[in-house]
Amino acid sequence: PYPTPIMCALIGAPREDWRLFADWTEEVFQALNFQPDVNFDESAIMRAWNELDAYVDDMVTTRRVNLTGDLLSELIRAESDGDRLTLDELRMLVAGFLMAGTDTTRNQLAASVQVLCEHPDQWRKLRDHPELAMQAVEESMRHSPAASIVPRAATEDVEFGGYLFPARTFVLANTFAANRDPAIYADADRFDIARTDHLPPILTFGGGAHYCLGANLARRELAEALLVLTRRLDAPRRVGPAPWKSLLGMTGPTTLPIEFTGASLESAHA
Repeated sequence: PYPTPIMCALIGAPREDWRLFADWTEEVFQALNFQPDVNFDESAIMRAWNELDAYVDDMVTTRRVNLTGDLLSELIRAESDGDRLTLDELRMLVAGFLMAGTDTTRNQLAASVQVLCEHPDQWRKLRDHPELAMQAVEESMRHSPAASIVPRAATEDVEFGGYLFPARTFVLANTFAANRDPAIYADADRFDIARTDHLPPILTFGGGAHYCLGANLARRELAEALLVLTRRLDAPRRVGPAPWKSLLGMTGPTTLPIEFTGASLESAHA
């Protein structure tokens, strides 16, 4: 998957091992799949997780005697009042980076490509105005978010909309509804990468103390991917069904069949 090499490069995994991380995350993600019709192999999940843990443990051991400039080395260097991260903490942080930074970004990329294909004027606008890339990312996440729910827990009794949510109630915020709230967004169902109204932050990355730590990395990954695609592909169009996964958990198109013509060599390398 597109995000995996980026995450691997950040933590300092050698290029020849990137395929391993892609395979491990594919297996482990089965346990995080909320789709009702999916069966998963528990033994394969545990084997992949154990192999990932062992690999990261070896990386930590190596880095502790030979620190580099990667993110794992920075985490090992990190200190607060003489306290440093333990091996268990480092292992879970690295696993968390991989889990949180892979499925989310690739699903959002597919969703973004789909909505741009369905709005060819917006595809052309992004191709002709690459400076709109970050706005295109933001608008596609508002219009078609892959993170369809944001889980939270009420820290105290909360009354909202005439309902009482007792403290410690598990709450799922619907980002599809929030991001298209007509009371907040003008013409909320319209997809426009050049919106000029002053929008509040979208809820796709959550908010507050638990706002997604990788939000800016995800935005940059998506922007770069969309810039390359719009530069190299002319007039992409969907040529078959693109059903979405259940809105429980991470969503997005399960398949996205498209046809396109290649851009001119000159424009592709511009």
